[in-house]
Amino acid sequence: MSAIITAKNLFKKYGDLTAVDGISFEIQEGECFGFLGPNGAGKTSTIKMIHCVSPVTAGTLTVDGLPAHIDNRILKKKTGVIPQEITLDIDLTVRENLMVFSRFFDIPKRVARERIDGLLKFVELEAKRDSKIDQLSTGMKRRLLIARALLNEPRIIIADEPTTGLDPQARHLIWQRLRQLKSQGATLILTTQYMEEAQQLCDRIVIMYQGKILKEGVPSRLIEEEIGREVAEIRIAADQDEALIARLGGFSCGHERAGDTLFFYCRDGQNLWRKLIELDLPNTVHRPATLEDVFLKLTGRSLIE
Repeated sequence: MSAIITAKNLFKKYGDLTAVDGISFEIQEGECFGFLGPNGAGKTSTIKMIHCVSPVTAGTLTVDGLPAHIDNRILKKKTGVIPQEITLDIDLTVRENLMVFSRFFDIPKRVARERIDGLLKFVELEAKRDSKIDQLSTGMKRRLLIARALLNEPRIIIADEPTTGLDPQARHLIWQRLRQLKSQGATLILTTQYMEEAQQLCDRIVIMYQGKILKEGVPSRLIEEEIGREVAEIRIAADQDEALIARLGGFSCGHERAGDTLFFYCRDGQNLWRKLIELDLPNTVHRPATLEDVFLKLTGRSLIE
């Protein structure tokens, strides 16, 4: 694979605020690349520069070999955006929303009608084609946004938190559709606050914090490197930590206190788990390590406003 998007020492400033602070990355053609981070980490600012709606303050950013800037209409035609906000015209039907949007790309009416029929089938909204937007569920609206993003047959698809507020069934359906697009050769760029979503979809991710990239890599490898394979959560009073750590110190596990819970991170937690059973501690959970553990370890567990 070759890089379709390259950023070098990229900055984005809003007055005195530095939203993106000198980051560098490459996104390979045909992969799903995820931007993860808490609110205010710089994810959306980076995404907006990639799809040419926000100017680069400093550094270089190229998309498909062309410089990314707000006047680059060629790049905008190659990109489809699934926005975080539901930006649909409530006065129009499902089909009318798509027809109006097709005009922004100068798609002939006959071609637009054919594409719309195919896309409504793709997102399973054929039966809703003549429904007004306020007659759709949130999940249906999000699927319609996917169809709208595909009208111009983009090479690059940007999905900005595409499943926010959805129930599990709708979320899994959108995951299936995004994986299908990737299998057809599209390059996907994803921002999400759902760690399971990133594990399901992304080939590689970056974790951002305060405008910088903390880590980059394959999700499964980051979990192995930063956490291990297994996690034990033990809800005990903090004044008992030292004694418990001393009793479990022979199992080569890292540990961390967060709130009312002591976390142990282990590469092989079976022996640890047997010891915990022997100790018969209440309120103990033993589970596989996840990307969320990595995220919280790197960005902290405090609430970020």
